[in-house]
Amino acid sequence: MLSTEPFEVPGYLPELARGLPRVAMAVAGADHPVALESARRAAEAGAIDPVLIGDADAIRFLAAEAGWDLDGIRVVEEADEARKAEAAAALARDGEASAIMKGHVHTDALMRAVLRRDAGLRTDRRASHVFHMTAPGRNGVLHVTDAVVNVRPDTDEMLDIVNNAVELARAVDPREPPGEPRVALLSGAEVVNPAMPSSVQAAEVAARAADGEVTGAVVDGPFGFDNAVSPEAARLKGIDSPVAGNADILVVPNIEAGNILFKQMVYFMSATAAGVVMGAKAPIVLTSRADPPEARLAAAFIAAIVAAKAPGGRP
Repeated sequence: MLSTEPFEVPGYLPELARGLPRVAMAVAGADHPVALESARRAAEAGAIDPVLIGDADAIRFLAAEAGWDLDGIRVVEEADEARKAEAAAALARDGEASAIMKGHVHTDALMRAVLRRDAGLRTDRRASHVFHMTAPGRNGVLHVTDAVVNVRPDTDEMLDIVNNAVELARAVDPREPPGEPRVALLSGAEVVNPAMPSSVQAAEVAARAADGEVTGAVVDGPFGFDNAVSPEAARLKGIDSPVAGNADILVVPNIEAGNILFKQMVYFMSATAAGVVMGAKAPIVLTSRADPPEARLAAAFIAAIVAAKAPGGRP
């Protein structure tokens, strides 16, 4: 049975954003009703100052239909999809925007523009996607990574994925100073089995994290899903780890596992899946046409918070 509970924007995100400066967010492909509505809601909630990129006439027409006064809001004329994405990347590179939102452009077009070597937005980490998952009536947050960008990451890439997720989790932690998130490396079991490559990789990542390649978090694995999220399951199996049963971040072994996991939470629990790409010089709100408005707004809050808390501040 699919959940009929309404989606919710986690209340702590607007509270956290309220104490931070608004950030400029480049919206690549704002010339579409859904994209423009996402930007409007985030702007009116006080999270962002949007820079709207797309067919300028279409943007102004749609804004007028929605009753949104664009006075004081920058509109950048670009009709071609690739050029919309490139314009967003250029604004971030030049310091005119501190975050990017995917509007009515394809994901591969936006990511290609951001990650081009000459775009100036790459860092020494591989870019990866993090879902910030919350469900109605349930306390706490689960971060799921990577269910969108990296298909089958190797061990080095997995360490980047972990570090990106830790950075996001610490940025949205309302505590001051933020706590150390508990990171569970998922596999099909909690023991290393050479016949199950993901369990071997999880153990390697955990060992390297313990040697200092991940800071500000507690990383362990491999874990089966039950032992990562259920204290009772971890106790019954005698797993002695601070992460067992109490994970804040779930690191999946491949994109298929992550895709299935987050969609189960969305459709069976009405979880709000707010997706943000980390690892570039600007966080990227990566939305889907199927996302409810609450997920889009929550993702905009998260990207704005991450950008505002970045070292040196953001415009």
